Amino acid sequence: MEAWITEITEKFGYFGILLLIALENVFPPIPSEVILTFGGYLTTTTNLTVTGVVIYSTLGSVLGAVILYGIGLIIDIQKIEKIVNRWGHILRLTTDDIHKANGWFEKYGVWTIFFCRLVPLIRSLISLPAGMSHMNFGVFLLFTTLGTLIWNIILVNIGAAVGGSWETIVHYMDIYSNIVYAILALLIILFVVIFIRKRVRKKNSN
Repeated sequence: MEAWITEITEKFGYFGILLLIALENVFPPIPSEVILTFGGYLTTTTNLTVTGVVIYSTLGSVLGAVILYGIGLIIDIQKIEKIVNRWGHILRLTTDDIHKANGWFEKYGVWTIFFCRLVPLIRSLISLPAGMSHMNFGVFLLFTTLGTLIWNIILVNIGAAVGGSWETIVHYMDIYSNIVYAILALLIILFVVIFIRKRVRKKNSN
């Protein structure tokens, strides 16, 4: 995949970066770390500039985020309620749980959007619950842009600073991503365990 990404970036320049980053947001397995650090490296060997790479990568990221936000609007809370009403008993999940989660996102969603844009994988997927909770689009756009801008500035400048050693940075970013994935997996397991225990206790008390 890295060879494909570097080939498109070298061939199409700014537009290639915009397209790849937009795809990365819609399809998280595409690594933005490779795109951004390699884009930063290209500023040392081509007529691309750090400012230009940051601008176009940010535009691509926001475009991808808006697409996922729109998908979240289509997958609204009512449709999820229907799914939960039909299949939720398998996981002891009720519509009340869905509304609590939605209420939490409405309360803390703004900062969740901002900080999650700095976390691999989640940085893309966080746009879905934003759309599902009907977060104010202007607010979503603002905090998505700010978080994305910080992420892009850091990685593009690192790529430009290390030059030909940009692949070394990608290696360290892979380690960072793997640590994040491991933490997320543990948190999900912990959440499921706590959730099931609460359900069992509630059922026993009734």
